[in-house]
Amino acid sequence: MTHVTLRPDFETLIDPYAPVGQVGTGFDFTEGPIWHPVHHFLLFSDMPADVRRRWDAKRGVVEVKRPSNKCNGMTYDAELNLIVCEHATSSLIRERPDGRREVIASHFENQELNSPNDVCVHSSGAIYFSDPWYGRMPVYGVERPRQLGFQGVYRVPPGGGPPKLVVDRHLFDQPNGLCFSPDERLLYVNDTVQALIRVFDVEADGSLANARVFASGIRSELEPGLPDGMKCDQRGNVWVTAPSGVWVYSPAGDLLGKVRVPELVANLAWGGPDFRTLYLTATHSVYAIPVKAGPRHEPYMSGRISTEPTTGSAPAAPPQLASGDIQLDPRRCAMIIQDLQNDVIMEGGAFADSGSPGHARQQRVVDNVRRLAEAARARGVVIIHVWFVVEPGAPGVTLNAPLFEGLVDSGAMVRGSWGAAPVPGLEPRAGDFVVEKMRMSAWEGTRLETILKATGRDMIINTGAWTNMSVEHTARTGADKGYFMIVPEDCCSTMNADWHNASIKFAMQNVAVVTNADAVIRGLG
Repeated sequence: MTHVTLRPDFETLIDPYAPVGQVGTGFDFTEGPIWHPVHHFLLFSDMPADVRRRWDAKRGVVEVKRPSNKCNGMTYDAELNLIVCEHATSSLIRERPDGRREVIASHFENQELNSPNDVCVHSSGAIYFSDPWYGRMPVYGVERPRQLGFQGVYRVPPGGGPPKLVVDRHLFDQPNGLCFSPDERLLYVNDTVQALIRVFDVEADGSLANARVFASGIRSELEPGLPDGMKCDQRGNVWVTAPSGVWVYSPAGDLLGKVRVPELVANLAWGGPDFRTLYLTATHSVYAIPVKAGPRHEPYMSGRISTEPTTGSAPAAPPQLASGDIQLDPRRCAMIIQDLQNDVIMEGGAFADSGSPGHARQQRVVDNVRRLAEAARARGVVIIHVWFVVEPGAPGVTLNAPLFEGLVDSGAMVRGSWGAAPVPGLEPRAGDFVVEKMRMSAWEGTRLETILKATGRDMIINTGAWTNMSVEHTARTGADKGYFMIVPEDCCSTMNADWHNASIKFAMQNVAVVTNADAVIRGLG
């Protein structure tokens, strides 16, 4: 089967001849795929049969829950608790690994929800879900009258609480799939009946604003299929079920191409050890397709089951030093890769005349950071890329310091430019986070701490450029905030060795454990 390329960028996401492999068939109607990042299996629902099943490469398809309350969309939270949309109970449920079942949401304004359908989790811990009334129809749910007179989209705040309606109650006919952009500034929600996708701005308090149509006309008179499941990849492209399979839209709303599948597709999820396999629940079967682009990072993809109490626990123990070596718990670690962008350290970049490219080569900073990041990922360390990015003309950058004046004067770090891009070899991988900033410190005005809290990380491996500026500022603030800062000095560079050594040998000694890449790799086990 040949997929359909409409714009060249499509073939950077998937091979046009990528095979569509069937991993299971013989089901009534499949939905809700989600991949477990630790145990490497796919969960999915067979709604009409009222069964939840799982698939893995060793055992194939096995039944795991009957009845399943005709569950539909599923995901995990940051602690790998399963979040389930139940049609039969009109509830959003949390299932903990020990079997405990908790109701997250079941009513709005003292009326039963219609039937939670699809769900996604924000890095803050807030949960967003759609609530059409398919679960009150025969076959896909339990036929019964509706209590609400509209179909909405809701947010449950971090830590729980009553669901809050976050869209106009008459905006959608049947809201269905929903997903965040990679930076979580946008939430996409599709409507199956209206055959379109809307996009909203996500405000600081979690509310949604500025609703507008992102893509429309997602239907065909020749082939079955409508918007249903939807996901965003790491580059911001939107993948949505549609006629013939899955349609892929660019962040600008351009239709890039179509992934063709033999059956009507209801939902999709990335999985596999490297999150480079796209799993599709398609009517009677489940399919798997190799892809080139990974998913946008979701909180569960860090892949660690938390067993620590969330409150009242003893103070965390610092990194341990034994026989001169550092000992680190990977479950508590995050690695920051900061400002390693073309304008900062590459020849031809805006700051090339500063000496930065030469010192980066002297330090072998790109090779060392890449090597450390690969080892850290393999051990479950969260990787966070921190980029200095401005819009054209640098609006919002105050000229209160020579560094910022130089940045504006040189036209550096402009979004979409070569200069703002990460240096070759340090591009984000599937499962990594990306944080943007407009200040030296990685903490200032960013969502860095939200990510660290959501993933339970309190030890920061601090790498990047420039040593005596961004790296040092980030280490100082991190120490003030109560994080344990680890600085591998051969994973940092600046304009020259004198400036680097002054920071490493004096300032950093008071706020961080200063070490090197090899010691950190050994310390992670």
